[in-house]
Amino acid sequence: MIKEAQFQNELDLIIKNAIREDVGDGDHTSLSCIPATAMGKAKLLVKDDGIIAGVSFAKQVFKYVDADLEVETFINDGEKVKFGDIVFHVSGKSQSILMAERLVLNAMQRMSAIATKTAFFVSLLEGTSTKILDTRKTTPGIRALEKWAVKIGGGVNHRFALYDMVMIKDNHIDFAGGITQAITKTKKYLAEKGLDIKIIVEARSLAEIKEILSVPGVYRILIDNFNYKDTKTAVALIGDTCLTESSGGINEKTIRNYAECGVDYISSGALTHSVYNLDLSLKAF
Repeated sequence: MIKEAQFQNELDLIIKNAIREDVGDGDHTSLSCIPATAMGKAKLLVKDDGIIAGVSFAKQVFKYVDADLEVETFINDGEKVKFGDIVFHVSGKSQSILMAERLVLNAMQRMSAIATKTAFFVSLLEGTSTKILDTRKTTPGIRALEKWAVKIGGGVNHRFALYDMVMIKDNHIDFAGGITQAITKTKKYLAEKGLDIKIIVEARSLAEIKEILSVPGVYRILIDNFNYKDTKTAVALIGDTCLTESSGGINEKTIRNYAECGVDYISSGALTHSVYNLDLSLKAF
């Protein structure tokens, strides 16, 4: 999995690029009508119900824009919020607050939406041992934020990108000439490169499950687009040989049924690609 320092580097890049994109050669509205020495204070106002996420990220944004900005936090990441709640106050130069405003809101609204949806999915799994995973179906350029939000909501991060875990899917299998060939070639490649990363293999049928099990060294089997009956059979076949993951169009109506089949994980792209932003505002006072 991605290391903490590498993850922080991703966050730094997001902030730098987002400010570049939004501010360019200057916030001419603020520069033209607000004195550089003017001081102000603003509050992060919640206008929706859900799970708040992005408070820690907002602090990083404020610090990047102006190290002298001060944040007083009242509600932390992962806590439930309702309409009218105040998450934090930020105080300092008015121009600096306004420069950071849009990035803070854009990030927190999306992160909070993802955390809220993840927490809902986690609640549907309550009483089972199954955990919810995210996917790589994220918004290009802000994957670190979206996966962070999944964790805040109680979910578990899948691989961060193509480099931190091997995931042999249907196209890899077909291009490689079959499951056994794909796994064997992968193990040889990892050994030659000195890479210590886990291998996940996708199965499209019970026959493929059996073939995967015949080749040692697989960390997790992705049971893709199986019905409930075949998922239970697959879990029984796999036993303790490796971990199991269900995926493929699983939603809030079906997730519990798949969990009760005994899988260790359920992955859902919907956690990050199908959410509506939580309504938040940054208001001067």
